[in-house]
Amino acid sequence: MADQKTNSNYSADQIQVLEGLDPVRKRPGMYIGTTDVRGLHHLIWEIVDNSIDEAMAGHCDQIMVRINHDGSITVLDNGRGIPVDKHKTTGISALETVLTVLHAGGKFGGDASGYKVSGGLHGVGVSVVNALSTRLLAEVRRDDKVYQQEYKMGVAQSDIQVVGESDSTGTAITFWPDESIFETIQFDATTILTRLRQQAYLTKGITISFEDMRVERYEGILPKGQPHRYQFYFEGGVRSYVDHLNQNKEKIGTCIYIEQETPEALIEISMQYTEAYNENIITFANNIHTLEGGMHLTGFKSALTRTINAYARSKGFLKEKDENMTNEDVREGLTAVISVKLSDPQFEGQTKSKLGNPEVRKAVESVFNEKFAEYLEENPNDAKGIMAKCMLAARARLASRAARDTVLRKGRARRAALPGKLADCTSKNPSESELYIVEGDSAGGSAKQGRDRFFQAILPLRGKILNVEQARLDRMLGNNEIKSLIIALGAGIGETFEPEKTRYHRIVIMTDADVDGAHIRTLLLTLFYRYFRPLIDLGYVYIAQPPLYKISKGKESHYAYTDEQKVEVMKGMGWTEAEESVTETDEEESAESENETSTETTAGKTAKAKFSIQRYKGLGEMNPEQLWETTMDPKQRTMLQVTIEDAELADSVFDTLMGSEVPPRRKFIQSHAKHVKNLDI
Repeated sequence: MADQKTNSNYSADQIQVLEGLDPVRKRPGMYIGTTDVRGLHHLIWEIVDNSIDEAMAGHCDQIMVRINHDGSITVLDNGRGIPVDKHKTTGISALETVLTVLHAGGKFGGDASGYKVSGGLHGVGVSVVNALSTRLLAEVRRDDKVYQQEYKMGVAQSDIQVVGESDSTGTAITFWPDESIFETIQFDATTILTRLRQQAYLTKGITISFEDMRVERYEGILPKGQPHRYQFYFEGGVRSYVDHLNQNKEKIGTCIYIEQETPEALIEISMQYTEAYNENIITFANNIHTLEGGMHLTGFKSALTRTINAYARSKGFLKEKDENMTNEDVREGLTAVISVKLSDPQFEGQTKSKLGNPEVRKAVESVFNEKFAEYLEENPNDAKGIMAKCMLAARARLASRAARDTVLRKGRARRAALPGKLADCTSKNPSESELYIVEGDSAGGSAKQGRDRFFQAILPLRGKILNVEQARLDRMLGNNEIKSLIIALGAGIGETFEPEKTRYHRIVIMTDADVDGAHIRTLLLTLFYRYFRPLIDLGYVYIAQPPLYKISKGKESHYAYTDEQKVEVMKGMGWTEAEESVTETDEEESAESENETSTETTAGKTAKAKFSIQRYKGLGEMNPEQLWETTMDPKQRTMLQVTIEDAELADSVFDTLMGSEVPPRRKFIQSHAKHVKNLDI
C-alpha cells in the first residue's frame, strides 16, 4: 500500500501546465519525430508543405528555398499570403495565430477559403518551426503592402509592421533553428534538393528553386561569389518521375501514365517495366511520401495482378493448366509512382507513413484495372514484353523456391552446428548477440581468438560474394558464402523472410581498409539492401571501423582511424616535425620498425625515441588482442550504423554502381572521383 504521507504531497501544484508553444520546446520529438539531422530538415518540409498546399489549391506556381549566408533558411512562395487581419477567436492577427497556436491554419475550416487538399493534416507545421527557432521572420505580401513580424523562441517581438508596398502576393518565412535543441544546425543541400525535386514531380507545372548562399562550401567548384542554384519544373508530373527513376535501366515498353478524378480522390499513376530484378514502387497521398504504403498501394497491387493474369489467359500466354502469376511475379522489374490527392486523408500516426482510407483502395483499384487493361489491348508489342518478363519471373520463382527450401532445410537440419565456418556465441538472446561478417579466414582466425565468446559470433567469408544486383534468387542461393550467411541469420529469405527471427540484433560487416575490402563491403550492403532490407530499417546492420595506424614511441602506443587523427595523436605524443624522426611501415615491416625506436649517440646517451607508424591494410595482420582492443571491444570500438535516409536515392546508387549498365557507372565514378580521399590502389 502506498504511503499516505507521500500521497498527500501530490496535489494540483505538481501538475505542470504548458501553455502556447512550450510543449513543443519541452518535447520536440513528439512534433518532429527526432532532434537529429532528420528533425532539423523536417522544419523546412513543414513550411514547404504549406506552399505546396497553396500550389495544389491553384494559388501558387513559384516556390523558392534558400540557405542563407548565416545558415538560416528562407522559404518563399507567390501564393495568396497568410492573412494579417484579426482572427475572431484568438483576438490576434491570423498570421500570429498560425505562428503561435498549435492546430491552427487553413486546413480545418472545410469551406472554400481553406484547402480542399492538404498535406499538413495535423496543422502543427509553421508554429512548431517557430517554437524550435531562436528567431523567425515572417514577411507577407498582400493587399498591395508588405507586412513583417519577428519572433524569438516562438514569441512575437512586436505587432505586425507595414514595411513597404508590393503589387505581388506571397509569403516568406526565414528561421534560425535553435542549436540548444538540435544535434546539428548544418543543413544538407543534397537532402533538400532530393525532397524539392520530388515535390516538383508531384505537382506538375510548378517551379521550385533552390539556392545555397554558403559559397565558401563550393570554393574551386563554382565561380567566386556565385551561390549554388537549382530549379525544377516538370510538365509531365509523375511520368517524368518514373523516367527519372529508370534513367539508368533497360526498359520494357513505354511509360504508362494514368490520371483520373473520382469522387474519392484525384488519382495519378505512372509505371514502366525494366529488365531489373527488383521492384521500385513509391506512393504519395497529398504529396506526402507514404513510406509504408496504405490503401492506395493495396488497390494498385490487387488490380495489377488481376489485370495481368486476365490478359495472359485471354491471349494464351497462360494455359488452362498453368497457375496464375503471383503478386511478386508481376512486380519484378516494375517502377511505379502512385499519387492520390483527397480532401480527408486518414494517415496513421504523426509521421503520415501509411494511408488508411478504405474508399481510396476501391477507387485506385477500379481506375487502374480499367486503364491498364486498355493499355495492354492497345499496345500489343509492349504487352508481349511485359508478359514475357512476368512469366520468366514466375519460372524463376519456382526455381528459387526449390533452392531456398534446400538452403533452409539444411539450416534446420544443422541448427545445432549451423554453418561449419561459423563460430557462434554462447548467448541465445538476439538482443545482446552480435555477428561479425569477416573478410577471409586469416582475419576470421584473429577475430575468433580475440572476441568475447558469450555474445560475439564470427562468420568468415572466403573471397567476394555474388553481386545480387545482377542475379535472381535461385542463382544467388547457389553461392556458398551467401547460403552460410542466410543459415547463420536464421530468418529465412524471400517469401519466408521473418525479420523477428533474426538470431543477432547487431550484424557487423568487418573488412580490410583497402579496395578489395571496400568492394566486399559494397557487395554485402547490396545483399542486405535487396534481400534483408528490414534488418537495415530496424538498425541491425553496422560497419566496423578498424584503425588505419598504430603509432608507437618507445613503450607508448596509440591507434588512429584517419590520416587527420594520426597527426593529432602524434602531436599529443610530443611530435614536432623539426625535432622528431618517423619510421612508417606496412604490416610486414612492422616487427623490424618497432625495434628501431631508440638510437645510441657517440657519447653513450640515448637520443629521443623515434615514432614508429604501422599502417594496417589487412585485419589478418592484427593479432587477436589488437583486434579486440581496437575494433571489437564495445567499450572502445567505433562502428557505423547503416541507415537509409532516402530509399529512392539508395536504390538509384545501388542500381548505378552494381547494375549491368556500364555508362552510368563510368559517369558516376568520373563525377565523384575528385572528391575521394585516401584512395588505395
